[in-house]
Amino acid sequence: MDRKYIITILVAGLLGFAGAMLLMPPTIKDDTVRLPWRVTTDQAGRTRVFGFTLSQTPLAEVRRFFGEDGAINLFETPGATQPLGVEVYFQQVYLQSLRADFIITLDVDQATLRPMYERGLRISQLESGDKKIKLDPADVATLIERPIRTITYLPQARLDEATIEKRFGTPTERRLDPSNGIIHWLYPARGFDIARNTNDKIVIQYVNRSDFHRLALPLGQPAAGPTHP
Repeated sequence: MDRKYIITILVAGLLGFAGAMLLMPPTIKDDTVRLPWRVTTDQAGRTRVFGFTLSQTPLAEVRRFFGEDGAINLFETPGATQPLGVEVYFQQVYLQSLRADFIITLDVDQATLRPMYERGLRISQLESGDKKIKLDPADVATLIERPIRTITYLPQARLDEATIEKRFGTPTERRLDPSNGIIHWLYPARGFDIARNTNDKIVIQYVNRSDFHRLALPLGQPAAGPTHP
């Protein structure tokens, strides 16, 4: 997921959120406990959360469970080591009575994505400098069988520090992002990062342990003292 998008979400939280709550539809239920703090890793270091295993569960399974297709797009980040990536956005999903949006990236190599870029139906230039490409339906049909790579969880609920620590445990370290003053709670052994602003708005990113350096690398040094910037 584009880090600029995470920053936008959290910084916007500092300004406050207004408006009435929408009527909650029935929550999705099955026999699996699908809570954001129920995170495990298998012997291969793959992260499992919400009943999905990164680098194993195909997008088709996520679609079936959520009961919707999600909005799927190809993104290009010029200058990046791996400039092409596929994101799928699911809006207002209710799991165990918790409302959240999900952004899921797929595990697809650049050689596969480049021809899809060339076949794209429309290219939009984003303010960040990235490009969003609307995919050909035939390419979408191919991608839904690919495994998911990361999950970004954007809950409606706000969580204070005490609640985060109670539910998720003590982080290995906290780091302050010097570009925006947002504190990141890092759990490298379990494969997730909780970014939290001073208004208790959070974004959680789940990755495999082998990919965790991608989350930590852009951040500054460990935060000292209180976790509020």
